[in-house]
Amino acid sequence: MPSRYDDELWELVPEEPGPPPAHLRELVRSLPAAERALDLGCGDGRLTAELRARELVAADVSPVALGRAARRLPHARLEDLEPDAPLPFADGEFDLVLCAETLEHVRDVQLLLSEARRVLRPGGLLAVTTPAHSRATALRLLVHGFEHAFDPLSPHLRFLTRRSLRRLLGELGFEVESLRRRRGTLLAVARR
Repeated sequence: MPSRYDDELWELVPEEPGPPPAHLRELVRSLPAAERALDLGCGDGRLTAELRARELVAADVSPVALGRAARRLPHARLEDLEPDAPLPFADGEFDLVLCAETLEHVRDVQLLLSEARRVLRPGGLLAVTTPAHSRATALRLLVHGFEHAFDPLSPHLRFLTRRSLRRLLGELGFEVESLRRRRGTLLAVARR
């Protein structure tokens, strides 16, 4: 079943929002070329288009987002995902999985990352980006209270720090190769 909630969010995003942020493009462009790549939570496909892969799969829970991605990615296979469900891909099907600006929106992060690991071949790469939170976030909470630290209408369900993201990836069987913070974003590359 498609995610009406995610569709409603995508309907608020302009059809042509411009290029993705430079630091996200740089991360994706730095990833090695892959035989088969999956963009898990591809959104409108702006970052997916930066992946170098012989076969490219773009997957999302929002049909609205996938409709936009289809216009940008004429050669990609599009997959409509069911929220909080196993991925419809075979074990070890991909060399590379990109999960950009997605984890913070997911209810069952353990399932999503376990499934990402399952569909990666041994030695395959997972690239993750998510908003960065830190001691500054905790200080805003302490000084201003919860109402001022987080927007109550934000679609974000998860708030990750460098330490919590590293721990999460490690606990789910990934070996973190790099994890840095840039422009308020955590950028991680991990190997299965």
